[in-house]
Amino acid sequence: MTHTLISFLGRVPKGENGYRTTRYQFDDVLDEPTAFIGWSLRRHLNPDRMVILGTAGSMWDHLFEKDFVLGSVAEDERLALQVATETKTVTEELLEPLMPILTQRLGCEVRLVLIPYCQNELEQLELLRLMAAEVNPGDQVNLDVTHGFRHLPMLAMLSALHLKEVKKAEIAGVWYGLYDHDTKEAPVYNLGGLLRIADWLGALHTFDKDGDYGVFADLMEKDGAPTYQANYLRRAAFRERTSNAYEACTDLKNLDTVLKSGLPGVSALFNDQLRERIRWHRGQNLRAWQRELAIEYLERGDYVRSVIFALEGFETSLVDRENNEEEWNFSHREKAVEEYWDGLRGPQALRENYAFLNGLRNALAHGTRPKDSKLGRKIERTLSDPKLLQEELRRLIKKLLPR
Repeated sequence: MTHTLISFLGRVPKGENGYRTTRYQFDDVLDEPTAFIGWSLRRHLNPDRMVILGTAGSMWDHLFEKDFVLGSVAEDERLALQVATETKTVTEELLEPLMPILTQRLGCEVRLVLIPYCQNELEQLELLRLMAAEVNPGDQVNLDVTHGFRHLPMLAMLSALHLKEVKKAEIAGVWYGLYDHDTKEAPVYNLGGLLRIADWLGALHTFDKDGDYGVFADLMEKDGAPTYQANYLRRAAFRERTSNAYEACTDLKNLDTVLKSGLPGVSALFNDQLRERIRWHRGQNLRAWQRELAIEYLERGDYVRSVIFALEGFETSLVDRENNEEEWNFSHREKAVEEYWDGLRGPQALRENYAFLNGLRNALAHGTRPKDSKLGRKIERTLSDPKLLQEELRRLIKKLLPR
């Protein structure tokens, strides 16, 4: 894994003695004065590669001025760059021959990349493309957003999210130096926590799409929650998605106790959202839990899980707890279903609806069709129309599992 530092090169005020310098502060330690924070970050982070991004008007000439004694090395190229910097007409051709000089002096690969001013959507997309081109899959990336136009830091944050997705990069830090005009110093802050907020937003979107709240477990741990607490989520998600609502509920009750006390770090912002998304476990019994899950999965368009939980819920209602039958005991459930079909227990008026739901479950889960031609035609018609399927499932849930 390569460690890459990406830094924007802006244009600070320039006087008779050159560009204004700043002493950047890391953890209460002041670095030596420099006009470009990238040099301070390089010393602080020690990357394998350094990518410097700047527009045609950035202070490119500063990179080859006070911080390095170059003597007559590439003197003509440096002079041409200085002239172009003053007129804000720097080109890739002027930067290309100077990159090896910085690479040699810094002891790490240096890339000088010309970027557009990002004044419209096409230029903004080009910035994201250029940044992605400088990162290899799986790289560790530190991103400096201190310099540049005011809108560039926002684009840089979007690029960080882009790199996480398309390059699977690890964004180790997002750095910003806050300049103080009075002290001429700038404490440097790591804004990486903002990306964790984006991670949570992405996880919420994923959950609302497919119902897998296991996506929150790693985020909780990153924010300092103990592993055993995150494991409540992992186990509950696994058990729910294997149709084991009874044991999933036990884990979610334990998790709910944790959430009532509050989560640490960024996770605290999403504490209430997480509680809302596991609310199904607050039902009074297994049948109620299965009913709520059937409804939730139906709303997400996950018809297979919806019909499975609806069917399981009705079969739960057939178990005779007064005769010491256990709702979660497979043999007790099987006996209850057999006796229902034999007319020995349960509401017989619901046989047709139960048979329809059971046929839908087999059709969705196994691709099979019932031998009963009338029922088969009804299932075929229902599965041919998404609106009709949703309407029928809602009707069956309401009929077989009334509140």
